[in-house]
Parts: sequence; C-alpha cells; structure tokens
Amino acid sequence: MFTHFYKESIRKMVIAFGSLFNDVRVVRKNADGSEKEQIRLPLAYGPKEKFLRRIRETSSISDDNKVIEVPRLSFEITNYIYDPNRKRNSLTKRKAQQLAGQGGRYSYTYAEVPYDISFTLQSYVRHMDDALQITEQILPYFAPDFTVTINFNDINKKVDVPITLNDVALIEEFEGAFDSRRLITTQYTFTAKTYVFGPTKQTSSEVIQSADITYFDLEGSNFKTTRGVGGTGPTGAVFRSIYGVSGGDDTLLHTFGYTGDIKTEKFVGGATGSDGIGLDYLGNTYA
Repeated sequence: MFTHFYKESIRKMVIAFGSLFNDVRVVRKNADGSEKEQIRLPLAYGPKEKFLRRIRETSSISDDNKVIEVPRLSFEITNYIYDPNRKRNSLTKRKAQQLAGQGGRYSYTYAEVPYDISFTLQSYVRHMDDALQITEQILPYFAPDFTVTINFNDINKKVDVPITLNDVALIEEFEGAFDSRRLITTQYTFTAKTYVFGPTKQTSSEVIQSADITYFDLEGSNFKTTRGVGGTGPTGAVFRSIYGVSGGDDTLLHTFGYTGDIKTEKFVGGATGSDGIGLDYLGNTYA
C-alpha cells in the first residue's frame, strides 16, 4: 500500500505562504516628515521561541552586538486539520495529457485530500510605529481571505488556495530592567485551505481508438432467420457503425494524446446501404 512518493504539496504551500510577506517594509522618518530610511524586513522559517532567544542574546564579539537584529519576520506551521467538507469521491481521477507517441497511455492521479494548514506569522520590532506599519500592510489584503494560485504538479496546475487571516495578537513585554530595550511582538494566525496529492500513476493499457458496433433485429416475427439458415436467432444485422480516429489537422482527442478527426462509417442492412454497401445477416458488409 505505502510506496515512496513525494509531490512536495506541503513544501510548495509553505513557499507560497512565505512569498506573500517577503517584501514588507518599514519606513523611518525625520522630525520634518521626510523619509530617513527604509528597511525591508528579513523573513525566515522557524519557531517563535528560537527567534526571541536569538534577539535577546548578545554575540561573542561584543555585548552591544546582537545575534540578529529587529525588525524582522518569521513564520511556521502550527497545525494540520483534515477538512471533510471539501472532500471529493476518492475514486475520482484527474488525467494528464500525453503524446500519441506513448501509445495512448496517460498519467492520472486520484482525488486530492483536503487539509487546512495553520500558519503563524510573527513580527519583532522595537518601536510601536513599526508594528503598526507592518499590520497595516497585511490587514487590507485579507478580507478575510486572500487566494493564491499554486502549480502543485503536472496534473494539478493552477490550484486556487484561499488563505484566511484568523487573528492578530499584539504582545508588548514590560518586564525587565529599566535600561533594557523593549521587544514588541505581533502574531498573525492564518489558515490555508490546501490539498495533499497522492502518487501519479500511468494506465497499463492503451486507450480505445476504435469501436465496431452491429445492431440486430430481435423483434416480432423476424426473430427466426429467413435467409436460408435454420434454427432460431436474429434475422440479421440492420445497422452497423464503426468509429475511429483518422488523420487531420484538428485536435479533437487531445486529452488522450491523439490528434485527428473522428472517423465514422455507417452501414445498413439490406441490398444497399450508404455508399452502396449493405450488411448480410451476420453483420458482414458487402457491395
């Protein structure tokens, strides 16, 4: 049952979420209102406790130099929750287009599994104005959700994933010595309604390229043969259709890798049919 596969479904979701906040900036101004400096906040994946400790610790070179500086951002995954409301039939298949040179075989995967992934984004600043600037750059885009389009794999391309902003919490620490600098942390919690995809498989047989169907008359007095053949059974074929794929410039069957027109031949029972061709009682064509 369990075989190794790795579709990077969760990894691509993490990258998509982090890319939303990789260009958040803080602007510092002079007393006259002119711009003094503009800081692009660094973003990294990791738990909140790790960054808090590294921010407070001093480096081995000097007590005045911190290991990492603020303002900055960090984010992490906090939870996975299965979402039954978005679950489709598990046997539903999604097919991928293949070339005709592969014998009509095509790749497919079964229905995706919906999961709600919880993310937490933290901002670390020294000044309250910096925290407010960061918050105002995030809140307007989530009302309450923001949709991103992710290319998960060759079969599931352009999948829309809504990301919902659930809560914003401002944490300002007042404890410590009077000469210690304060640290303001803002925590944003999000829920991404994403999917996890199973392994990709390939059909073991070729796709049906043609069909030959013969219809017989089994009704009324014609149920017994009348063409010189004794016994009981169908009197003969009354209609025959042959469907297939012929060459052409159209791409009517591109889903299964074929290019061409749909070719149809029809015959009717009796002495003559379409194009002067009829059927004998066994369904064979004759001029």
